[in-house]
Amino acid sequence: MTVPADVPRARLRDPGLIEELAAAEHERWSTWQRYLFAQCVPTADGSLVIPAELVRRWSRQMDSLYASLPEAEKDSDREQVERYLPIIERALEGECPVTPPTNGAPAI
Repeated sequence: MTVPADVPRARLRDPGLIEELAAAEHERWSTWQRYLFAQCVPTADGSLVIPAELVRRWSRQMDSLYASLPEAEKDSDREQVERYLPIIERALEGECPVTPPTNGAPAI
């Protein structure tokens, strides 16, 4: 059996896969927010102040292209990508649950 060339692309657009990836992204984001909040100084009104040293470091990182980051900072970004790879691999291997199409198109 020949698999159509667009099957992997269709799997990557599957709403079920998008939901899995969105859940992984939310977990990544919420982990970062917990870390960020823990680094901040609370004020009397409940606001949080980011220490100047962290503002300088994160501003430099935000303003840098990935290619120009030091290897240790690239490693941190690579670690974050690793969270998504198992989900994408399962989708490409056809192991991800596929949401049935609602427009009459055949399921993947």
